[in-house]
Amino acid sequence: MVFSSLIFLYAFLPLSLLVYVLCRSREAKNMSLLVFSLVFYAWGEPKYVLLLMFMALSSWFCALRVEKAGSRKKKKLWVAVSCTIDILLIGFFKYSGLVCSIFGEVPGFIADIALPIGISFYTFQLLTYVVDVYRGDAEAQPNYLNVLLYAALFHQCVAGPIVRYKTIAHELFVERDGKDLLPGISRFTVGLAKKTLLANPCGALADQLLLATDKASDAALFTENLHTLSNLSALGAWVGVAAFMLQIYLDFSAYSDMAIGMGRMLGLHYLENFDYPYVSKTITEFWRRWHISLGTFFRDYVYIPLGGRQCSKARSIFNLFVVWALTGLWHGANWNFVLWGLYFFVFIVIERLFLKKLFDRLHVLPHIYLLFVVFAGWILFHFTDVRLGWTVFLGLFTANGNAASDFFSLTLLKNNLFLLIVSAVACTPLVKSIAKGAERKLCRSVSGEKFRNLMGYIVFPIIMLLLSTASLVGDSYNPFIYFQF
Repeated sequence: MVFSSLIFLYAFLPLSLLVYVLCRSREAKNMSLLVFSLVFYAWGEPKYVLLLMFMALSSWFCALRVEKAGSRKKKKLWVAVSCTIDILLIGFFKYSGLVCSIFGEVPGFIADIALPIGISFYTFQLLTYVVDVYRGDAEAQPNYLNVLLYAALFHQCVAGPIVRYKTIAHELFVERDGKDLLPGISRFTVGLAKKTLLANPCGALADQLLLATDKASDAALFTENLHTLSNLSALGAWVGVAAFMLQIYLDFSAYSDMAIGMGRMLGLHYLENFDYPYVSKTITEFWRRWHISLGTFFRDYVYIPLGGRQCSKARSIFNLFVVWALTGLWHGANWNFVLWGLYFFVFIVIERLFLKKLFDRLHVLPHIYLLFVVFAGWILFHFTDVRLGWTVFLGLFTANGNAASDFFSLTLLKNNLFLLIVSAVACTPLVKSIAKGAERKLCRSVSGEKFRNLMGYIVFPIIMLLLSTASLVGDSYNPFIYFQF
């Protein structure tokens, strides 16, 4: 089940909210949340609910042992036990095929292992829980079901954002404010519209030009795919990669918007996960704005513990190397993702050593540089076979002997030009700035504030919901890219 499906929008979500409201006590509300979260997860993969429950159980048990341990050595031991269990399990289900491929052919039973949905997200949440208890940043939760609820919350369990226990523990288990229902609904419908009206059409356009992900990753079709991409015109390559670049931001940020919105409906305030990364000037700034919960996880639980920048320059660069290799590996069990992470590592090191002072004095050029580096990086991200990605990159400059343009690519561009322009604007804070300006003017009077509330919390969400519903009816193209990670 995905957020942008009719069954979720008109059955699961309303029913879960209704039951939640009817429950009187906080404990009963949390139990309803837990039941609906487990049902949501089991909708796609019933057997892997047991995996989620076991990992939550081991983290709950180890955190209690950490808190009760009498010495620092014993505390570290229980942290190590918890981390080992989590890493071994995610390693088996997500990376065993990659490890086996290093040493030869992947055994059939390994190749047939399905990746549990959301394992990358809830594993990291459970890791932060135990580590934060060890650091004294959070108290161990005595109730196992509460830890399971924290890990399984259907708002963000399968595709983030990565929510730390200490961020929502008070709201989830002590006291929460239920006054954000209407703002939460508004935020949810913004994400829904972003997904259905912009991300999905951009994804369909990218697939038309760059091949759908399933087809592009099929080794049996490599020769056919290589021929198709070699003959793709330069215009088609530029438009296809641009469409994918827009899709992946709009798709992932839309999911985060919906997760944050659903949390606010219940009085849970998840931290922001995106801050318009495509307006950045450097790769360093881009990664402060993109998938913020993942970046801060690696900063606080890997980079800083390794020494961060409080060490020699060589060691600091090594620390960055580890972080970016892990960042790439987190995104997928294929070498292209590892190379994609190291690709950004190289540019961050170059910026840190040579370009920072220069970029501080420039204005437009750094933005152009950032967009092209990220643009090229998405090619590497999109194709699990690096040879196909390299072919597309060469095709951008007609280096495959391909045409600069053709009727097919030109027609697609003309038919989707409005979509691409609107999607590009949606990747900037322009609309948000205009809305805030209008809000400030309206709130100068009581009648203006009432009109703002009427439009922002009732009329606008209804319009977005209706448009999204119309888009979803009869449309089978509705993936969430980050579900596969």
